[in-house]
Amino acid sequence: MSLRKFLDKIKPNFEEGGKFHWLYSTYDAVETFLYVPNTTSKSGVHIHDARDSKRTMVIVILALIPALLMGMYNVGYQHYLAVNAQVGFMETFLYGLLATLPQIVVSYAVGLGIEFAMAQMKKEEVAEGFLVSGLLIPMVMPIDTPLWMIALSTAFAVILAKEIFGGTGYNIFNVALMARAFLFFSYPSKMSGDQVWVRTKDTFGMGGGTVVDSYSGATPLGELAVTDVPRFADFSFSGITGEPLKLWDMFVGLIPGSIGEVSTLAILLGAVLLIVTNVGSWKTMLSVFLGGLFTITIVNLLAQNAVMGMPPQYHFLLGGFAFGAVFMATDPVTSARTEKGKWIFGFLIGMVAILIRVFNPGFPEGMMLSILFMNAFAPLIDFYVIDANIKRRLKRAAVKMKQ
Repeated sequence: MSLRKFLDKIKPNFEEGGKFHWLYSTYDAVETFLYVPNTTSKSGVHIHDARDSKRTMVIVILALIPALLMGMYNVGYQHYLAVNAQVGFMETFLYGLLATLPQIVVSYAVGLGIEFAMAQMKKEEVAEGFLVSGLLIPMVMPIDTPLWMIALSTAFAVILAKEIFGGTGYNIFNVALMARAFLFFSYPSKMSGDQVWVRTKDTFGMGGGTVVDSYSGATPLGELAVTDVPRFADFSFSGITGEPLKLWDMFVGLIPGSIGEVSTLAILLGAVLLIVTNVGSWKTMLSVFLGGLFTITIVNLLAQNAVMGMPPQYHFLLGGFAFGAVFMATDPVTSARTEKGKWIFGFLIGMVAILIRVFNPGFPEGMMLSILFMNAFAPLIDFYVIDANIKRRLKRAAVKMKQ
């Protein structure tokens, strides 16, 4: 209550004629983040409740927390595996926290700084979309990405993939994936190879030994992409220590990879929250996996190498497949909005992702490019779904008139 009174007390200073009127957008952003606005529409038929866009974004952030925390732990886990050191749970998690936190801070500082500046220039409200994008960007980046690259890619994504289209709600492509795509094509050496996925340096003075002789920090998909084993049955994911990786390790998230994508278990926990709160579309999520399963089944039947022979469970547990299906494909702005369109949109994402993984060794991940590609077609999918619905209604109306 005291906070509410304090905000009401200082509000006149930010309104027209006040000392800081030029910072009203900043004040409004803070106030509406802390409290649900008490303003209502004077016309129209919209239904208002306590959940506005900011509250929706907070739910998505809460859904991301399990994957973020598991990703932080895995950063420390992979580090101490690589340097052949044994430490406790808290030391492992703390290392990952300290490695991840600067990336999150830089992402939010740059992205929100641009958002606030644009809002002030246009004298508009600060859009809330970056509350989620600011966390997603570091979660889809390799842990060893330099901070200046995080800043550069964030600025690129916010300005050229969002603001240039009109801001939140108007962007065609997913902002976080555009940031990753920018780095992927501009600085490929920092987005591929063994070194970028596992931090081996004792950056924070937390101890550690020497890097193990068998060290390979490549992601499992990257390892599979360069193998010369003819059949998947003869291939095993080795991991950092050279020991074969187990499906359980892949499911829990004890494998090299981006912070947010490693733990399918944590991602599924987030999916449950999104579905229960009706923030994320279960139809889109399920259709991504169905599209992937359909394509994998056909590819497995025609398998000519280890990549083509990889079973569905490995595809779903490795890389960003699950993370993309739950948190990227369901983006309400860049995905299909019609109910039938969501099924089509998700199914095609799953298909294209598997096709890229299998037939293009240069892009062993596939999910990022698949979602960005289908983002461009989402409006077209919705158009044809709506157009088909209109034609069916006109046909029914014509039949009734004849009767």
